[in-house]
Order: sequence, then structure tokens, then C-alpha cells
Amino acid sequence: MSPVNDTTFTHTVFLLTGIPGQEDVYLWIAIPFCLIYAILILGNSVILFVIKTDPNLHEPMYIFLSMLAAIDLGLSISTTPTILGIFLFNSREISINACLTQMFFIHFSQFTESSVLLFMAFDRFVAISNPLRYTLILTLPRIAMMGLVCVLRVLAVLLPGPFLLKRYRYCRDNVLSHSYCLHQEIMKLACADITVNSIYGLSVSLLTMGLDAILIFMSYLMILKTVLKIASRGECLKALKTCGSHLCIILVFYSAEISLSVIHRFVNNSSHLLEIILGYIYLLVPPLMNPIVYSVQSTHLRARLIRLFIK
Repeated sequence: MSPVNDTTFTHTVFLLTGIPGQEDVYLWIAIPFCLIYAILILGNSVILFVIKTDPNLHEPMYIFLSMLAAIDLGLSISTTPTILGIFLFNSREISINACLTQMFFIHFSQFTESSVLLFMAFDRFVAISNPLRYTLILTLPRIAMMGLVCVLRVLAVLLPGPFLLKRYRYCRDNVLSHSYCLHQEIMKLACADITVNSIYGLSVSLLTMGLDAILIFMSYLMILKTVLKIASRGECLKALKTCGSHLCIILVFYSAEISLSVIHRFVNNSSHLLEIILGYIYLLVPPLMNPIVYSVQSTHLRARLIRLFIK
């Protein structure tokens, strides 16, 4: 019987990969990762605390920002054990069930964050095009409903993923390319036809992040059209300035995501080190930048943070 057909060759444990060739300096590499996670968790936690405790910040824009901070905290919690486990303790093994669970939460956080960025683009469009009815359009019940629909949509498209991967047997090389689990990485290790999973993964990406990106682009086209109608150049620049922080976060989030997806799906001879670096940028940079960018750009939030730390 061939190894492919012998169940004794089926892997139940995967091996994660840190940075190949740099094993001797993993402890030194762990220092910046620990620092990044500390800033990421502290920054997003402070944002959540400030928005929750200050009634003046209970506005749609800051409510969406608190959603973003909560998602970033969830993403960091789901990746911290494996990333720091490798660099601090050289712990590479992860069971298939734990890997599928981590994969689900990583993709859930990423797709949900994409939807929240879409909500924030819609928020800016309403604030600029119809400022007098801004709080009447984006009421708290309506925002809560938008959040619920976002979560249900992501759950509906992601729940089949772990079950589709669970039905495979993994009898090939069980080494993953990253220090965390992704759908496109796990399915390549299956000793079976993965056409269904490949189509499923591409369809999910297009129906969630792809659709969100198109709607965000359309929102900013309408924002630009509205802003150009403003007679005063100063008012025009002021209106555009309110979108600056959101545009920065969108560029960071989608550029890293698109680059990693293109390399995984269409580039066969890409540098493995490039994939690893893009993978860390994809997971760590957007959650790290969100609280920093919004704290700098938002006058009210910045003033509240300054008062908090001075007190």
C-alpha cells in the first residue's frame, strides 16, 4: 500500500515556521515582537477604555473605532501564543484542531475588520454629505444592527472552512510557512484534490474583502464628488482631513492583505523570507497603527488621551 493511502502516514500535528536560518537569535527577535504586542494591546485597550468612559466620544465615528480596537485585540490574542511561543521557547508543534481554530479566528478578525472599515467609510460619507442629519441616520440601534449583520455575514462564509479542511488527510510535509495557521497554507498540505477548497477560499475573499474594497472605493468617490462642490477651499480641505486617518488605515490593511494573497495564490517562485515578512506585516502592522493614527488625527480623542495620562 502506498504511503498516501496508508492512514499511519496521516499527520495530526503541524510544525510552524519562524524565520528560517535565524534560530540562534530567536530570543533577540522575540524582543521587538514582545514590544509590538505590548504597544498593540495597550494602545487598543486604552482606546476602548477612553471611548467607553467619555460620553462626549459616544458618537458613530468613535463607536466604529472602538469596534476596530476590539477586533485588533482579538486578532492579537489569537496569534500571540504561536508567534511568541516559537521565538521564546522554540515551540513549533500545533495540533490540527488548534490550527484550524486559530485559522478561523484570524480570518474572522480580518474579514470583520474589513467590514468595519467599510462602515467607517460610510460614516465619513454621511458626515460630509449630510452633516445636519448625521446623528439621526447613524443611531446607536442602527450601528448595532450593522455590527450584527457584519458578524453574521462573516460567520456564514467562514464556518464551512474548518470542516472542509478537517475532512482531508495530511500525509505530505507537515511544515507550515508561517508561525500561525492560514487557510491557504493548510490546504496545500492535504494529500487530496483541493480544488473545492481553493475555489471556496477565493470566493470567500471576493465576497467579503473584495466586495468591501469596492464599496469603500465607491464611498470615497461620492465623498470626493461632494467635497468638490464645496465653494470654500478651506472647508474643502477640512472635510478631506477628516478622512485622512481612515485612508491611511485602509492603505495599510489592504496593501498587506492583497500582497500576501497574490503571492500565496499566483507566485510559485517567490522568496520565502518575503512571504514571512509580509505575513507579519499583514497581522501586526494594521492593529499597531490603528490606535496611533487615530490618536494623532482625532483632536477630541487626542485631548482625552492627554487628560487621561496627565491625570
